[in-house]
Amino acid sequence: MTALLLLFVVAAVPLLPTEAVLIGSGVLVASGELSLLAVIPVATAGCFLADLVNYALGRGAGSRAVERVSRRAGARAVVEWTRAKLATRGEPILVAVRWAPGGGVVGALIAGSVRWPLRRFVPVAFIGSALWCTYTALIGYFGGQVVAEPVLAIALSWGAALLVSLPVGLAVRAAQRRVVTPAG
Repeated sequence: MTALLLLFVVAAVPLLPTEAVLIGSGVLVASGELSLLAVIPVATAGCFLADLVNYALGRGAGSRAVERVSRRAGARAVVEWTRAKLATRGEPILVAVRWAPGGGVVGALIAGSVRWPLRRFVPVAFIGSALWCTYTALIGYFGGQVVAEPVLAIALSWGAALLVSLPVGLAVRAAQRRVVTPAG
């Protein structure tokens, strides 16, 4: 019960190491100490709550936050790319961006700041949270099935997660660089 409470708190508070704790929880599932049927919903609820909070923060700060973040060319690329993608195919973008490091936080903040409709954001945030949490918990679980030593299982799981998230992050960054427009 304590492990599930910790998992929920870490997932619900933005910028805490949710991926690491969720992978560790998956390893605990593999060793029989936790249930996968408890880990995934608890993590999903925490991530979904964090998305709603980040959306509200972005909505409250509005264009001021976007302007402040957009001062640097790289950040301007992220904002412009995300804004353009939200306008044309927001749902899959908000789900996919979760696999980029920090993507769930950034996606929710920008969706709120550009006033993306809440009625569209809520189901997408829930589905994205559920898919990402399932994937991450299963990475830990399979790592724990392959290697009995917990530390090695977590390291193996982290390596597997990196193999998925790194190419996604690089692809998003490359797409963002193509969208940068000169200031002025």
